[in-house]
Amino acid sequence: MPVAVELRDVSFAYDGGRPVLEHVSLSVEAGEFVAIAGPNGGGKTTMMRVALGLERPTSGEARLFGEPATRFSGRSTLGYLAQRSQLGVDAPATVREVVSAGRLASGGLLGPLRRRDRAIVAEAIERVGLSDHSDVPLRTLSGGQQQRAFIAKALAAQPSLLVLDEPTTGVDVEAQEALADLLDRLHRELAVTVLYVSHEFGAVERFVERLVLVRRGIVFDGPPKDLPGFWHDRSHVHGHHHA
Repeated sequence: MPVAVELRDVSFAYDGGRPVLEHVSLSVEAGEFVAIAGPNGGGKTTMMRVALGLERPTSGEARLFGEPATRFSGRSTLGYLAQRSQLGVDAPATVREVVSAGRLASGGLLGPLRRRDRAIVAEAIERVGLSDHSDVPLRTLSGGQQQRAFIAKALAAQPSLLVLDEPTTGVDVEAQEALADLLDRLHRELAVTVLYVSHEFGAVERFVERLVLVRRGIVFDGPPKDLPGFWHDRSHVHGHHHA
């Protein structure tokens, strides 16, 4: 299987400022479910943007499925859920319209969606449990439901890679648990590679196989259980204490 995401000795600084990332090397195999953690400002979002080819590294190299990330030919197969503030949840669009936009982007289609595209959109909405809300304006839904709608939008492109940046912001604990269960199911059923970027991990800790901790460089990379006391002592990287 090709390596899905590869960073080779990547450093990055914004316009001559001090480095946000220094000498980062990371390899994610296709089909892995990886959590990327670290304090706010530690560089994890920048690392993901470089990995996705949205930023060019100051030095080093980023590759997606073997191609240079900035020139990746399968861009439409990347499901990227940006931080909530950038998602545009105030638009009057319905759930179906939002998810259909993900399908349009993938096919480069103009005009109405074909029957197969409509079926893929409906299936994506069903997978995230929003079939009963297809024609409801997105802005009337709860934070957790909005989040699932954006995951469905990403799924409509039939992605090979799903990247979620701080997906639990503004979402209550119950919705976080539901989101974690959903991602675990998608990972198993669709064999999609999942990168879950967050400073809090309460919900997904049961499912991730690998944790990458970023503080300008990678300070830990391995199974979560190998980081002693991690879930219980490091309040800055998980969401809620377990009872």
